[in-house]
Amino acid sequence: MDPLKGLILSGGKGTRLRPITHTSAKQLVPVANRPVLFYGIEAMARAGIQEIGIIIAPETGDEIREVAGDGSQFGVTITYIVQDEPAGLAHAVLTAEPFLGTSPFVMYLGDNLLQGGIDDLVAAFRADEPDALILLTPVDEPQHFGVAELGDDGRVVALAEKPPEPKTNLALVGVYMFTAGIHDAARAIQPSPRGELEITDAIQHLVDTGKTVAPHVVQGWWKDTGRLADMLEANRLILDTIQTRVDGELDEGSQIDGRVVVEAGAVLTRATVRGPAIIGAGAVLTDCYIGPYSAIGERCVVQNAEVEHSILLAGSSVTGLDGRMESSLLGRDVKISRSDRQPRAYRFMVGDTSEIEIL
Repeated sequence: MDPLKGLILSGGKGTRLRPITHTSAKQLVPVANRPVLFYGIEAMARAGIQEIGIIIAPETGDEIREVAGDGSQFGVTITYIVQDEPAGLAHAVLTAEPFLGTSPFVMYLGDNLLQGGIDDLVAAFRADEPDALILLTPVDEPQHFGVAELGDDGRVVALAEKPPEPKTNLALVGVYMFTAGIHDAARAIQPSPRGELEITDAIQHLVDTGKTVAPHVVQGWWKDTGRLADMLEANRLILDTIQTRVDGELDEGSQIDGRVVVEAGAVLTRATVRGPAIIGAGAVLTDCYIGPYSAIGERCVVQNAEVEHSILLAGSSVTGLDGRMESSLLGRDVKISRSDRQPRAYRFMVGDTSEIEIL
């Protein structure tokens, strides 16, 4: 088999993560203080893939270019491919055809995380040489996913995109491996009722024309980080893998318990951090408690407050809270504070589609 190329999809509007995605690409929202997109690029690099194309949208493409760069920080070469509109995954494949050419390739959804990377999967694809290899995982609500049905011989016999009555609970994970035949399959299908060229329809065309579509059931965890709950869960899963490293400054009144990363330039004064947690470069923590599964971004300020199971993006601050802030996601440069003035009241400035819950 010829060398594989990589294709990472980083378009889309990220409506399920608004208002964060009103001003930033969803693939750049950090998990354990690293953009979700980076995990996909690194997985490809570890699997020996050297050339990666990244599908970008006109609205957020410049930001992704700036953050990911030319790929040299990952040891790969990145080519950016503009998809004018999010018209389906099969449409993205056709948009990337000039870059992909006749090469086999791995397609990876840029807001997905897969435990253990893709090294073994790439090796299996190379060894068995099917026309396509798809990743599957059992889910509780398969009607929200692309779903695969397997025959007695273990091969894929049918696929459906978000079926109202799924025949199985095997959902397609956001990682696919294809030979160049997928381009003709994508050209052969028609838009779905929602107006998109569905990758499930293109894969079904491969099946219907006698091509081999091999399944691989994922044993570890997989996360689509498109929603707040999934983003927090992905953050938890990644933080569970960190090892303690303290490059910042802690005074005598501060302490860390468990696995904690404190990046260079962070300053902790009378602060307690209970891991697993990560404190970004230049963060300032004073008279506060940071609980497990928290990712505090660079230049954040937490003072006289408690934060747990939360993600704070760069430059945010949480000060003077009476209770604990938990299970929260704060965008860049967000400020949450409590005034000592009487009478006490709540005052908010909240963007579109925000969500506030006061317990």
